[in-house]
Amino acid sequence: MLEELKSAARRANDGRLLRSLMLDCHRLLSERGEANSVAIARQLVSRFSALPEEQQAGFFDKLSTDFSPDPQAVLNVAQAYAQEPTPENLIRLTRLAEPPRQELLRRINRTPGGTAQIVAMRRKLLSRLPAQPGLSALESDFHHLLSSWFNPGFLQMQQVDWRSPAELLEQIIRHEAVHEIDGWDDLRRRLQPDRRCFAFFHPQLPNEPLIFVEVALVPEMPDAIAPLIDKRAQPLPPSDFKVAAFYSISNCQPGLRGVSLGNFLIKRVAEQLQRELPQIRRYCTLSPIPGFAKWLQAGTPPPEGVKRAVAERLAEARALLLKATGNDLATLASAARLQALDEPEREALSRLCASYLVHHSATPQGDAVARFHLDNGARLERLNPLGDLSRKGLKQSFGMMVNYLYDLQKVEASHEQFVHGEVAHSRAVAALI
Repeated sequence: MLEELKSAARRANDGRLLRSLMLDCHRLLSERGEANSVAIARQLVSRFSALPEEQQAGFFDKLSTDFSPDPQAVLNVAQAYAQEPTPENLIRLTRLAEPPRQELLRRINRTPGGTAQIVAMRRKLLSRLPAQPGLSALESDFHHLLSSWFNPGFLQMQQVDWRSPAELLEQIIRHEAVHEIDGWDDLRRRLQPDRRCFAFFHPQLPNEPLIFVEVALVPEMPDAIAPLIDKRAQPLPPSDFKVAAFYSISNCQPGLRGVSLGNFLIKRVAEQLQRELPQIRRYCTLSPIPGFAKWLQAGTPPPEGVKRAVAERLAEARALLLKATGNDLATLASAARLQALDEPEREALSRLCASYLVHHSATPQGDAVARFHLDNGARLERLNPLGDLSRKGLKQSFGMMVNYLYDLQKVEASHEQFVHGEVAHSRAVAALI
């Protein structure tokens, strides 16, 4: 009985917290609230931080329903604009169609720490979105505003090296999402003179890296990740720096998911390296293919428009791999099994991987890493069997890795090609298909 009373008291208190929070939201949007926006926003942020997890869903629901545009008012002004498309009617329509919650978020953003809080809010909103798709319009507003506030023109690029603050170095270790950093010795090797690490920062989050990229300065385009992240490897002399290979890009802020940062970072890093090391003429990646194993096991057919001869070769390649694995392609997630493949079987795996990247990357279901680099103007340059024999690499891509080439003179043309549904790729990749 006592526990039930305590539970009821907690629910009542939580309900009061949510009501107080929503009252703050309405006050912040009022005319009087605009004059006192910083103080009200500070209180609003504090109340949201204290709101229990289960009550945050109610907060997002309220933002979604109570702070949306008035449908009838929008319809009336839209009809007026359709009849008289004057600048005045367009301005009225634009103002009425914008959800009031966007102005609410702008006012929260003005308070110290407001930007960080909005990023944190969106992180929690994104986690709820799969179960609450009705919040998609609210999420669109968050994304719209954060894309403006985190425009690359506002971002500062910094090189991270061994002299950087320990707090920053710890964050690099914690947020590395592609190739795990195994402690301080591993990080030290990744910051040696033949390696570079660059990060983007925002003035409102000065001690929080948004995204960082790791680069290896090497004699030639790499075909395997292990030598690049071997913490026992000796640094190369500057005379060997011929190729800059981007081998890891990691986002540090889940609340900024979908906000374009990485493409601008790569271009800025390439420009920086051009100035610092003019002997480097080639910029490429050594990238994972995280969707390949799942796609191959699903048996997804080539899209319409693929030539019959190509489709037949792909079917033959798949049949050969099925025979080699006893109809269980999942066994390819083993280094020993991959190394035991004969040449025709290995070629079959490469052919299917090339088809996956060339034929599927331009579709919404395409490999996320491929779409990122191809949309950024890179060219699909070379496939590397046995390129990543880590547990993660075996599971996600059966050990395959890929080089994307950033030809700085052609990135715009390659980007346009990708936008129109075509993947820029080398002759070597075309020959595999």
